Amino acid sequence: MNTEHGPGPSASGERAIAAGESIGVAVSGDNARVVVLPAAAVHWARTVEAPAGAGFLPGSASGVFVGREDELAELRSLLTGGGTAAVTQQTAVRAIHGLGGVGKSTLALQYAARYRDAYTLVWWITAETAESIVTGLGGLAMALCPQWAGAAGPDERAAWALLWLQEHAGWLLVFDNVEDPGVLKPYVGTLHRGHHLATSRKATGWHAVAPSMALGLLPLEEAVDLLTRLAFLGRAPTHEEWGAATELARVLGCLPLALEQAGAYVYETGAGLEEYRRSLGLVLDEVSAGIDPERTIARIWDQTLGAISGRDPSAVRLLEAMAWMAPDDIPRGLLKPLARDAVALNRALGVLHSYNMVGFSGQRFVSVHRLVQTVLRGRAEGRLDAEHVLQEAVLSLGEDDASDADQWQEVLPHIDALAESSPPHSVPSQEMAHAYLAAAQFLFHQQRDAQTVVLRQLVLAQCEQDFGDTAMATLIARCDLGSAYGEAGDLDRAVPLLEAVLAQYESALGDTHRNTLTCRNNLGIAYVEAGDPDRAIPLLEATLALLEESLGLMDPLSLTCRNNLALAFSAALALDRAVPLLEATLARLEETLGLMDPLSLTCRNNLGVAYVRGGDLDRGIPVLEAVLAQHESVFGGTHPKTEATRTTLAQARQAAQPPD
Repeated sequence: MNTEHGPGPSASGERAIAAGESIGVAVSGDNARVVVLPAAAVHWARTVEAPAGAGFLPGSASGVFVGREDELAELRSLLTGGGTAAVTQQTAVRAIHGLGGVGKSTLALQYAARYRDAYTLVWWITAETAESIVTGLGGLAMALCPQWAGAAGPDERAAWALLWLQEHAGWLLVFDNVEDPGVLKPYVGTLHRGHHLATSRKATGWHAVAPSMALGLLPLEEAVDLLTRLAFLGRAPTHEEWGAATELARVLGCLPLALEQAGAYVYETGAGLEEYRRSLGLVLDEVSAGIDPERTIARIWDQTLGAISGRDPSAVRLLEAMAWMAPDDIPRGLLKPLARDAVALNRALGVLHSYNMVGFSGQRFVSVHRLVQTVLRGRAEGRLDAEHVLQEAVLSLGEDDASDADQWQEVLPHIDALAESSPPHSVPSQEMAHAYLAAAQFLFHQQRDAQTVVLRQLVLAQCEQDFGDTAMATLIARCDLGSAYGEAGDLDRAVPLLEAVLAQYESALGDTHRNTLTCRNNLGIAYVEAGDPDRAIPLLEATLALLEESLGLMDPLSLTCRNNLALAFSAALALDRAVPLLEATLARLEETLGLMDPLSLTCRNNLGVAYVRGGDLDRGIPVLEAVLAQHESVFGGTHPKTEATRTTLAQARQAAQPPD
């Protein structure tokens, strides 16, 4: 029966046991209470021994288990050294971070099974709430003393279990999925004769309870091993299957539960790994044989989101918006419009971090696991918020303003991610299209037009819908997209699109309009890139004559066309025409735009290549060496133009080596 705690035998410690005929035992829960156990129950608690191998685990540990040997060893060391440990999670930067599905419960189960013989009893308790812990302790009493516990109430059974644990040594208690670390204080504070192991989604709150051990994602090789073992039970994967598994493991972020779910699905359905990857957003909640319906990735994170919403609904809104951005390096400042103020933003991000749903990189950036993004994108929430904050960020920046370059570099991955995740055949709003266009133009000025294809496709879709097929804005967008296709090497789409736009320009504006001449120039270089200099040369010669007549010899568009015509001559192996044209064009560009202008650098690079192609390595190599240094200075060491020049220079140096 239950009774209030009154005068009687004294005891020390928060949950200490006092002596007497009957004993009052404090039982935690939603309301802590003292339960008085009768003398017979006390006697059994003191005298009943756990049978060899006694205990309860929620499943078998004999299934496929890959890696984690270091973690198991660390866990064993923690427990044998101190007696209590909490398994949480961590990111690649070794911070306490992670998310549901990282394998906390699996690791605890493996530990309990591997070292079961080292304990007198191993008991697994679902510990989401204080009351569920009471229920789990009651199960321990039923297992060890059914003759008394069968007629007792839940509180009496839990009290008996606590007394038994105080009277006996060498046991292991596993508290699985702890929501509030504080609920364990009464147990780890007074039960000192065994080991406590807790798993939790929460990365915070353990400092006053137990040393925490961070659990990270699987290394890629172990992730692929786990996936292929589950997907191809009984046989080794082929080389192609191993490659597909590697790509899928990367997409799944090496998250163990996601790998298990994918492997079970592929094995059961016979679907290929590549097919699974393509349909990822549709299958994350699919239940395959051997998978607990409540343990799919989607459902586990639903539970986490519910808990987060209970603490701070605005945190869920932030996470749903971040789902549409790039997974890493999301600037905190980008998220400010979604919070009431800076304090509210930090509080919401703190809640997400405490549940291991986001990570922090320094004080300025936030990251989200890719698979979290995939799940949330499938629900289509948060996209409007993401569009709003990215519009605001992008439209505040100048397309060709060097002072904004650092801010552009922070925002671009996220506007790209938003564009690439657009639903098929969707058309952006006019405001969003303006933001996409601004981003595309910035990339164009950075000599990265190849990266603008998706952005320009969306801009064109909005123009066609809002302005019609023949509107000037539509023609400009179409020409820009054709050029981007060409820069990206997609000549099969670039050439016919530019040919069609050119016909529309000539019909609407005539042969000498700047837009028409720009399109002719772009089509000419597309012919060159497509390996058809014979069509490019007459088109570019005619275009250059019209440009120089209408815009002058020194106009940047005229100089661009001269450079492209020289490239066409070079492609046709007419180097006697290409080299002098490039030399003259470079002199004009340096006079007009300066030595370090991107167009000057492009022409200088083309001149170096032409020298090398003509066998004049003594002139070609120094030019390319200078261009490489200039590219590294202007664009950086990883820019595509820098890398292309580096490759060409290496080939030229190799050609200059005397034969063996």
